[in-house]
Amino acid sequence: MQFGYFTLSDNHYDNNSRTANDFVADIIDEAVYAEEVGLHSAWIGEHHFSTLGVLSCPDLVLANVAARTRRIRLAPAVTVLPLHHPIRVAEQWATLDLLSGGRVDFASGRGYDRREYLPFKVSFENNQEIFEEGMEVVRRLWSSDGPISHDGKHYQFENVAITPKPVQRPIPAYVASFSQPSIELAGRLGCGLIVAPFAAAMTYGGLRQVAELYHQTCAKHGRAASRLMCSYFTHFADTPREEEAARARQIRYYKECVIAAFPGDPNTAPPSYRYFVGMVERLRNVRPEDLTENSVLLGPPARIIDTLKNVEAAGFDEVILYFNVGLKPHPQVKDEMARFIAQVAPAFS
Repeated sequence: MQFGYFTLSDNHYDNNSRTANDFVADIIDEAVYAEEVGLHSAWIGEHHFSTLGVLSCPDLVLANVAARTRRIRLAPAVTVLPLHHPIRVAEQWATLDLLSGGRVDFASGRGYDRREYLPFKVSFENNQEIFEEGMEVVRRLWSSDGPISHDGKHYQFENVAITPKPVQRPIPAYVASFSQPSIELAGRLGCGLIVAPFAAAMTYGGLRQVAELYHQTCAKHGRAASRLMCSYFTHFADTPREEEAARARQIRYYKECVIAAFPGDPNTAPPSYRYFVGMVERLRNVRPEDLTENSVLLGPPARIIDTLKNVEAAGFDEVILYFNVGLKPHPQVKDEMARFIAQVAPAFS
């Protein structure tokens, strides 16, 4: 099992003195450091208007990281595809694949925050079908040697070929999932799948059940199964006092960043987001003792290894680690990244 660096650039906290610009600089430094310590990949989220995170252009940040590294895989976590024209998305990530020497992994989803959709004048209610059509267009543009045409409900064009072409043919593509329809979509398209364990536990039982549904769907549609990935919030804690502080940090993230971003109002949540209502209710009432292996890696190295052994046994190929959550200081983030490689990763070599 492999391990990567992951961030959503969460910075929406009360009485927060850290600026967005400062945090972006920290993230770039951490992503470059991820290669230095031996992590496999760097996954950087897309958020707009500081509603939750502050990094709106993961492609540009990863281009900077690409120029300063040689080995690490580079990926969005994720591209909110309905907010962008798929031709432009195909061009941007094909270009980064060229610049990086074929190191791009592409992950896409429809997001969950209506506030990010409104200024772009994109329908939040219909974003599932916009997303599915956009994924089809992006992957066709990457794989085609010549111009293609498309006559869909949301996108129409004739005789378009992108340049430059990606080095990887195809670029590995992943669907980000919080629910059963997205798991099935990944299997139907033959994409890899990336999930958040806390969401998987709330909406579909757990990681093992996710893996089973994904493989069943791939087989049903005659697709070869691709890689399975998940993300984990990660906190080292060696004493009761450190563990208490880590749990408080994680709960602060849920209550000050996540709840406002998730569609939790049953009166306004679109049908395809209805499962978020129960998720938000649980996050509102979360207690420190509720933070289990279904949501976080928290504690000394031995406990973190035990949790990750269960993830490995469920059939997952890579875990991306969210170290810099909850206003964790930048030096502490880098210390924990190095500690993970030294004290946890060897159990999975």
